[in-house]
Amino acid sequence: MPGAAPDTLRDRWLHWRNRTLASPRFQRLAAAFPFTRPIAQRRASALFDIVAGFVYAQVLMACVRLDVFERLSHGPLSLPDLSQQLDLPLPATERLVDAATALQLLERFSAGRVGLGVLGAPMVGNAGIAAMVLHHEALYRDLADPLALLRGELQRGQREGHVLPTDRLASYWPYASTEAPQQLTGAQVAEYSTLMSASQPLVAGEILNAYPLTQHRCLLDVGGGEGRFLRAVAERAPHLQLQLFDLPAVAERARHALAQAGLAARSTTYGGSFFTDPLPTGADIATLVRVAHDHDDARVMQLLRAIHTALLPGGTLLLAEPMSDTEGARAMGDAYFGFYLLAMGRGQPRTPQRLTQMLQEAGFLNVRLLSNPMPLQTRILVACKAGATP
Repeated sequence: MPGAAPDTLRDRWLHWRNRTLASPRFQRLAAAFPFTRPIAQRRASALFDIVAGFVYAQVLMACVRLDVFERLSHGPLSLPDLSQQLDLPLPATERLVDAATALQLLERFSAGRVGLGVLGAPMVGNAGIAAMVLHHEALYRDLADPLALLRGELQRGQREGHVLPTDRLASYWPYASTEAPQQLTGAQVAEYSTLMSASQPLVAGEILNAYPLTQHRCLLDVGGGEGRFLRAVAERAPHLQLQLFDLPAVAERARHALAQAGLAARSTTYGGSFFTDPLPTGADIATLVRVAHDHDDARVMQLLRAIHTALLPGGTLLLAEPMSDTEGARAMGDAYFGFYLLAMGRGQPRTPQRLTQMLQEAGFLNVRLLSNPMPLQTRILVACKAGATP
C-alpha cells in the first residue's frame, strides 16, 4: 500500500504467530503435544471465559439480588435450608450453587453444605461492590448492541429526542447528557450520588495510604459527591479544614451528610458547575477522585486549569481514577472503562502519561505517579502548583 509504514521485526513475528495460531493443524498438534497442551488449554479457557463472561456476571448478579453472600456469612447451610431462605426451588438453588462454586463465589463444605468461596467472602458487608453489580443492569442493556454503541447511534438518538429506555446508562448519569448540570434537581442526582458514596471506600483507602495529608491544612475535594471521601479524610487528618465542590443538588446532600458525621464545623460545601463557576479558594491541596475520566479532553483541561487557579501557591493536586494501560489491569482500564464511558455518553480512560501531559499543560509541576497496592481500582497522580514541591 502506498505510504504504508514498513513492518518492523516485531510486526513480522506477530504476523507469523497469528497465522500459525489460526492453523487448524497447528491447533490439533498443540493440543496433542504434552509440552504445548497446557498452553493450548489455558488459551482456550481464556477465550471461552470471554465468550461466557456475560453469563458469569449474571450468576454474580443473581447471588447479589438474592443476598446469598450475607445469608452464608454466618456459616455454611445445607441446600434445602438455602433453598428455603432464597425462596427458590431446590433444583434452581442447586444450579445456582453449582455455577457460583465454579466461579469461586461459593464453595462446597462437608455434609453437603454450601459456604462462601474465596471470591464470595469479600462481598460480605461490601455495599460498594454490591451496588456496582446491581447498577450494571443498565450497562448490560446498552451493550446488547455493541455496534450501535460504537457507531454512536444511541447517543445520536438521545440528542435528537428519540424515545430511549429510561434506565440506560446515560440516563443514570444525567450530568453526562446535559449542558446545564447545575440545574439538576435533588431527585435527579440522588441515585448516582448514592452509588458513588457506597463505592468510594474502595478507593479512599488507596489514596490516603499512598499520600499522607499531615503537611496540609485545607483540602478541596472537587466533584466530591456526598462527601464520603472527605469523611475518610477527616478520620485520617483531624487537623484539616474541608471544602467540597459539586453540583448544587449534590453539594446539598453532602452538607447534610457531613453534618450528620459531626463535621459541620470543619467543612464547607459549595454548589455550582466547575465548567462555568469559579472554584473556592484557600485550599493547599485539592483532590479529583474518579472525575476526569467522565469528560472529554477539552473539559478536563478546563477543570485542571480551574483547580490550578484555585489552589494556593505551592498547592498540591491529587488526581485518582482507574487508568488505561495499567500493568495487570488492562482489561479493566481499556476494555471495561472504555465501553462503560462510551455507554455513559462522555469521557474516556487515559494513561498516566496522557494525564501527566494534561496536568503539565494546565500549569502543574513535578507530576509523579504514586505507588499503590491495588491499581485495578485506582491509580494516583500527584502534582504541584509553583511555589513549593509536593
